[in-house]
Amino acid sequence: MFTSEEELKIGQVVEVSGTNIKVEISDKISELSRTFNGRVYPIGQIGSMVKIHYGRKIIFGLVTMLRMRSEELIEAGMPVTADSDQRVMEVQLLAEGSWNNTKSTLAFKRGIKTYPLPQQGVFLLTNEEISFVYRSAEGTRDDGVDPLVPFAVYSASESTACRANINKMFGMHCAVLGSTGSGKSGTVAAIIHSVLSHKNNEKELSPQIVVVDPHGEYGIAFKDRAIQYRAYDIAAGDDGQEEIKLPYWLMSSDEFTNLVIGKTERSATSQNNVVQKALAHARMVAAGIVKPCPREFGTEALNHLENFDDPDLCDGKDTSNILEFDRDKPRPFCLGEFESHVRYIQGGRINRNNHESMTNSELAKSPVPSVLDKLKVLRRDTRLSFMMRCWVDNEEQIKLHQVLNQFIGAPSQVGKDIRIIDISGLPNEVAGPLTALIARLLFQYKVFQTQEEKEKDPILLVCEEAHRYVPDHGEAQYAAAQGAIRRIAREGRKYGIGLMLVSQRPADVDSTVISQCGTWVVLRLTNSADQQHVARFLPDGLSGMVGALPILSQQEAIFVGEGAALPSRVRIRDLKENQLPKSNTIPFAEGWASDRLDIDKLKEISERMCS
Repeated sequence: MFTSEEELKIGQVVEVSGTNIKVEISDKISELSRTFNGRVYPIGQIGSMVKIHYGRKIIFGLVTMLRMRSEELIEAGMPVTADSDQRVMEVQLLAEGSWNNTKSTLAFKRGIKTYPLPQQGVFLLTNEEISFVYRSAEGTRDDGVDPLVPFAVYSASESTACRANINKMFGMHCAVLGSTGSGKSGTVAAIIHSVLSHKNNEKELSPQIVVVDPHGEYGIAFKDRAIQYRAYDIAAGDDGQEEIKLPYWLMSSDEFTNLVIGKTERSATSQNNVVQKALAHARMVAAGIVKPCPREFGTEALNHLENFDDPDLCDGKDTSNILEFDRDKPRPFCLGEFESHVRYIQGGRINRNNHESMTNSELAKSPVPSVLDKLKVLRRDTRLSFMMRCWVDNEEQIKLHQVLNQFIGAPSQVGKDIRIIDISGLPNEVAGPLTALIARLLFQYKVFQTQEEKEKDPILLVCEEAHRYVPDHGEAQYAAAQGAIRRIAREGRKYGIGLMLVSQRPADVDSTVISQCGTWVVLRLTNSADQQHVARFLPDGLSGMVGALPILSQQEAIFVGEGAALPSRVRIRDLKENQLPKSNTIPFAEGWASDRLDIDKLKEISERMCS
C-alpha cells in the first residue's frame, strides 16, 4: 500500500508554483490509461487524485487541467516548436501523509509543508489507496458523536462513500448550486434523507430543518418525516398540509412597510412616512399607552388633528412611556386602528391643509389613498388569510410561542422533524416579506437562548430558489428578506442557526450571502456567468475545477469546503421514487399523445382558480 509502483507512474514534475504544479505525462503512455492488478485507471481526469513520493512522505494532489504544451505556448504568445506536443497536467496540491506499514494506517494532514521538486515522479493511486486517503481525511470523533453523514460516493472510487461533516457543513452554511435538470433538488433531498437515516449510537438523529419551498415539491419527498404548512387555501382533496399561522403583527416595521407599499414608486417616501406613523400609533394603542383614533370625521377627529404630534394618553401614562416605547419590536396591533389613523388623522390632516389648493389629480396621487387601497387589496386576498387576520385583544389570539412551535420544538406528530413551508401560491411581493419574517423569527429565537439551549437546539434553514429571496440586485419587495438572511449568513454560526442556499443562478444570488457559505455542492452549470461567479468564491483555491462543471452528468457534483474531507468529484446517492422531490420535467411527447381535457375538466380547474 502507498508504494511507488512503476506501473502506476504517469510522468514527472516540470514546474512548481505555490500549491500548483505542472506534470509532463510520459511519452511511454500512448493511451491516457494504465492497467494495474487487472484494473484500468484513467489518467488526467478532472478531479482525480495523484501522489508524489518524497522520502517517507506522500504528497497528494488533485488534477485540475490536462492540455497540450503547444496550447501553453500559444497563450503565452511564443512560437510552437516541433517538440512541443507533450501533454501537460496541472495539479493542485492538497495534503501530505505517511504510511505506517506495520499498523496499516495513514497519518494524514491537510496542507503542504514539503513541496515536490522538478523531475520527481508522479503516480496514480489505486482504489484501495484512494479509499484510505478519504477515510483518513474524514477522521473520527472520540466522544462518540459522529457528525460524518454519507450522502454520495467518490467518482474516483465508487466503492467509497463520501461523508459530509454536518457540524461544519451546516454550522458554517452551505450552497447547493446547479442548472435546471442537473439534480439540484434531488441533491438537497439526498442530503436531508441521509441526515434523517444517520444513526448515532444506534439512535437516529432528530434534526430541526425548516425548508422554504417556493414550488411545493418537497412535501412528497418527506411525506413520512415532515410537517407540511401551506401559506394559501389549497384545493379540496390536497390533504396532509396545515395552514401556517404567521400574523402580520409579528413583522418588523420595515417588513410591514414593504408589504403595504410594495415596489418602489415615486411616492414611496411619503407612503413610508404614513405607514410608519400609523404603525407606531396602532402598536401603542394595543399596548395601552395612547387612546384610539376616531372612526369617522367630526369634532373628535378635528381635536385629534390639532394634537397630531401629541396624541391623547391613556390614564396613568405620560410622555416618557412614548419615548421609551420600542417601535422596532414586533408587537400586536389592530389593522382597524392602523387604518383609522391613516384615513381620519393623516388623511384628514392632508386634506385640511391642502384640499383647497390641490387639484383632483394631485389628490389622487396622495399617499393616503395609495396605502389604504393596498391594505384593502391585501386584506381581501384569500391567499393571504394566514397573515392578514385582524388582531383582537383577547385570549384566543395566537401567541408568539405558538407561532415558533410551527417551526421548532418537539414535533406534534412522532417522527416528523422536517418543517416544510409551501409558498408556491404566493405573489412575489408577499413571498419576500414572508421569507424575511421566518428567517428573522428563527434568528431572534436563537439570540435569546442561553448558550446551553443554543447547543442543544441547532436549526438549519433551507432556502430553495435563493436567487428569488436574496437577489444580487435591489428589489424593494425582497429588501427585508435580504437583510434577514444576510444576518443569518454573517452571524448564524455563533447562535446555532445554519443556512443552506439552493439556486440554479448563483450569479444572481447576493454576493455577501453566498460568500459566507463554507461548503459547496456544485452540480452541472452550463451558464458561463454562473461558472465565473462560482470560480470567484470557490474555496480551497480550486477555481480550475470550474472547467468540469458544464460536463458533469446528472447527480454528479464538485464537493468542496469545510464540510468536505477533501475537495472531490462525487456522485450523489440514489433515492427511491417516493423520496424524490416533485421536480421532474413534464414529458411533452407523452402529454401530447394523450386525449385533450374536456369541458367538464376545464370547468373543474377554473373553479379551483376562482376559489
